[in-house]
Amino acid sequence: MIRIAIRRSDDRHIEGFSVEGHAQFDEPGKDIVCAGVSAVTVGTVNAVEALLGVKLGHRMKHGLLKVNVPKQLEASVRDQVQLLLESMVVMLKSIEQSYGAYIAMQETGSDDKLQHKRRR
Repeated sequence: MIRIAIRRSDDRHIEGFSVEGHAQFDEPGKDIVCAGVSAVTVGTVNAVEALLGVKLGHRMKHGLLKVNVPKQLEASVRDQVQLLLESMVVMLKSIEQSYGAYIAMQETGSDDKLQHKRRR
């Protein structure tokens, strides 16, 4: 299963996210759930960096992507980063609605209080 954790600040801004695991919907190379999640998450990181010039702190290896949003951003840039990240969340929720047996998302606040959790 792919586990996605979205970390939010007290003011609901996305501070970072992690994606771990494999969907095992199909064999490697044919797994549309893994491919979709990878395209959405890696594409969002690339979009933030290419369109806004913001380097997101990230670590990526097989079956793992961890991303942190820089804390010191100009307000207008921060808002644009947040828009792209919120778009990513909407896309991931769409994948979760269709393939919930293979993907689980949770959103947590900075105090680690669970905001949203969905598992099948």
